[in-house]
Amino acid sequence: MNFLKSSPGLDDLISAIRNFHIIRVMGSQDIRMRYKRSKMGPFWITISMAVMITTMGLVFGNLFKTDVKEFLPFLTLGLIIWNFLLSSITEGCDALISSEGIIKQLPVPLHVHVLRVIWKNLIIFLHNIVILPLVLLAVGKGLAWEALLAVPGFLLLIVNLSWVLMVLSLVCARYRDMTQIVLSIMQVIFYLTPVIWMPKLLTHRTGEALLNFNPLYHLIELVRAPLLGTIPAPASYYTAIIMAVLGVCFSTYMTSKYKYRVPYWV
Repeated sequence: MNFLKSSPGLDDLISAIRNFHIIRVMGSQDIRMRYKRSKMGPFWITISMAVMITTMGLVFGNLFKTDVKEFLPFLTLGLIIWNFLLSSITEGCDALISSEGIIKQLPVPLHVHVLRVIWKNLIIFLHNIVILPLVLLAVGKGLAWEALLAVPGFLLLIVNLSWVLMVLSLVCARYRDMTQIVLSIMQVIFYLTPVIWMPKLLTHRTGEALLNFNPLYHLIELVRAPLLGTIPAPASYYTAIIMAVLGVCFSTYMTSKYKYRVPYWV
């Protein structure tokens, strides 16, 4: 870990955190530009998400023979969290490419461009999460004290998402075809992750083992399980913490090694 003591990658990360106001301003500006002259703004995504949740809840609830009161909150959180992850990863792949002008003209830390993407999608996530109270009200359920555990769980999700996006943005800046490969992989992972289906439907040990080795499942569960009134499994916390520590070290190393090549790549 000696490279972490003094490295361009670590300095870049620390500088980005210290200048968080830049991330906040740039991310919020992205939202305003995307929905310029729209009266509903990002709430259009919320409306679209609510329609999709209602439709899929009725269809897959009957298809899987699952109680709607149990399945609908599960599906709601699964889709909202997955949409946050997918949107962040999709835009994160091109975070450095789309910031070409800033990178070539201003000495802005590279992490700013990545965290800007996460901040933007976090705002959209907060708009979408307002659907959950309405769903819980519709099915006659409420939040328990376990819901407080969703806060540290979401922080772990953010930390892991940050280093993943930093690595992907570097790789995709160098190899442009990687963006499409990542998107294709995410489509496959979507069906392997319990987002629209419940883990209890898996009865075979092979399926359960495959689920336990799915890191996205653990990250989603850290947020979804507490909001559904259950405590996440210790394995999910162990997995997320280990991924966060190793991932931040790896992304810092990648940033240190390739930071000064990025202006030539983009």
